[in-house]
Amino acid sequence: RFSEIGQFQKIVGGLIEMVDELAKEAETEKMRAIGARNLLKSVAKQREAQQQQLQALIAEKKMQLERYRIEYEALSKVESEQNEFIDQFILQK
Repeated sequence: RFSEIGQFQKIVGGLIEMVDELAKEAETEKMRAIGARNLLKSVAKQREAQQQQLQALIAEKKMQLERYRIEYEALSKVESEQNEFIDQFILQK
């Protein structure tokens, strides 16, 4: 009778150890999953910040391009006026 109780206690003890081990493994995997999720969130935030920076840079470059276009048109007009003046000056001689 005592040997049966002892054997039962041994089996139960083994099961408790196994359950404890599984609980530890589950906790480890849970922590690993939380870490991976946090890393993904961090990467997503970094990507979003980078996208905003690039959009700001694109807007800045568009404005710069527009300034250059206006400056080019103004310089082309000046060049045209100067060429016209030179042509008239040459014709007068």
